[in-house]
Amino acid sequence: MVMWVTLILYLLIMIAIGVYCRKKAGSVNDFVLGGRNVGGWMTAFAYGTSYFSAVIFIGYAGQFGWEYGMASSWIGLGNAVIGSMLAWMILGNRARVMTKQLDVATMPEFFEKRYLSKSLKVSSALIVFIFLIPYTASVYNGLSTLFASAFTGIDYSVWIIIMAALTAVYVILGGYMATAINDFIQGIVMLAGIAAVVICAVNNQGGLSEALRAMSLIPSSSGEPGAYSSILGPDPINLIAVVILTSLGTWGLPQMVQKFYAIKDKKAVKRGTIISTVFAVVVAGGSYFLGGFGRLFTTVTGEAGKTEIAVLPNGSPDYDSIVPAILDTAVPEILFGIVVVLVLSASMSTLASLVLTSSSTLTIDMIKPFVKKGMSEKKQVLTMRIFIAVFLIISVVIAICKDSLNAMGINISALMSISWGTLAGSFLAPFLYGLFSRKITKVSVWLSFISGVVITVVSMILFNVGLFPELTSWAASLPLNLASPISWGVIAMLVGLIEVPLLSLVTRNKKQKEIDILFDEFKQRV
Repeated sequence: MVMWVTLILYLLIMIAIGVYCRKKAGSVNDFVLGGRNVGGWMTAFAYGTSYFSAVIFIGYAGQFGWEYGMASSWIGLGNAVIGSMLAWMILGNRARVMTKQLDVATMPEFFEKRYLSKSLKVSSALIVFIFLIPYTASVYNGLSTLFASAFTGIDYSVWIIIMAALTAVYVILGGYMATAINDFIQGIVMLAGIAAVVICAVNNQGGLSEALRAMSLIPSSSGEPGAYSSILGPDPINLIAVVILTSLGTWGLPQMVQKFYAIKDKKAVKRGTIISTVFAVVVAGGSYFLGGFGRLFTTVTGEAGKTEIAVLPNGSPDYDSIVPAILDTAVPEILFGIVVVLVLSASMSTLASLVLTSSSTLTIDMIKPFVKKGMSEKKQVLTMRIFIAVFLIISVVIAICKDSLNAMGINISALMSISWGTLAGSFLAPFLYGLFSRKITKVSVWLSFISGVVITVVSMILFNVGLFPELTSWAASLPLNLASPISWGVIAMLVGLIEVPLLSLVTRNKKQKEIDILFDEFKQRV
């Protein structure tokens, strides 16, 4: 009963905010960027809640806590330092000023006006739309997995459809400002919820020192005792790959960097840097710290006193069920409603950011340029609202096919890794270098787009859909697990960071004088 009351109250508040913000979302600038007048607190919470969703709390925390033990906490710290603090310090104000100067609302628009190429805009918009879909599906998977365990008797697919409908309501009504206000409320819930869950889980094991002692007694797959309680864990090489993908990768994700477009001024950027970093330490650090204790609560061998989790057809544990098992064991029923709202908060904010990014990209970057008579502000906003619904429907269909994905060994974290790897591999280098250097060429940007997509898609076909089991087994046995989409996402990012400046040294822009003028104006403005 407590869960239902808490859940219904929370959802009513979200919808009310969407209705309240409807009148403030009439223009494209207001609907997509909140009029570029969002303060540091709201932007920081919007950034953090978009960053950390059910994929982190349910999927990543469960998988990496199982694989690396307490060392998985490094992922949360990497997210805080690299993915939040450094991202805000290096990209925040620069992106705010340049995107305002160029009058752009989306990342594809940035590529068009920064590199003076409409073809770059269209191709990047296609990449955004296609590869944000598996990301959204992964969020639904994580969300509905917890709901199915919390509200038994209601089918998994029903929860997916309900969550999609509720997300659609407040995003379609209120646009960016509605999501920003909701993100602020959701962020507070997430901070309180994570802290409460971690305390409950540790106390369930007799306190922190006793929990760490119990972790030290669990042998790793190689038989090494104490690996899961050590500083670097049993597999530091692949742990570093996870830190890089989930931390540096955010610098190239359109739904993340677009938060900088909307922030009000330089003071708000400085304030947001601190708030965002603290938020990441608590939420990401707490999630991975919690996941690190997964082996104390779950088992695949039927060990007494632990919840038995399934083994997938590819031989790996069902990582998505680890954190729900911890919650079911350690969290009192009266607190479980708050936990459900916590995961819902994390997921709804991410979903809102994803669908808003995708719909605005499709409308502004792919449809508007090809409408001969042009599109009025009202038509653009209406089109974006329609595409929000379309995008959610496609993602729901993919999420409902969870059993088919699991049969191929693709779980929540795999879906997210494929999405992050492709987007960051394609966009990180062109966006980062494009903000700071006038010498980056259009040819090098094309190469980054191509290599980012090819590396991740080809690796997915080879290793993640079950077509080549022997090759997959060999790749998984290497020191850096090349059967993992995480490794290929990191490779795609690093290839882009290397190839873009190198190719720019030996190629030229045909419109270099126009680009030089753009940077001269930028310097004057700064």
